[in-house]
Amino acid sequence: MAYQILASLCTACGACEFECPNKAIRIKNDIYFVKPEKCTECVGHFDTPQCVAICPIEGACIQA
Repeated sequence: MAYQILASLCTACGACEFECPNKAIRIKNDIYFVKPEKCTECVGHFDTPQCVAICPIEGACIQA
């Protein structure tokens, strides 16, 4: 199951975009989002999803 970024909490800092090993995080109209077809929850790359680990706002990146 893919992660998603809650636009209402996201500060658009951009940290998650560069940490995603699958390049599943994109920005459009100043809003970050996760492409679910590319998100693997970092399985095979890291022990924890990097979007959650790097996000400075708790709860902005959640499992969908």
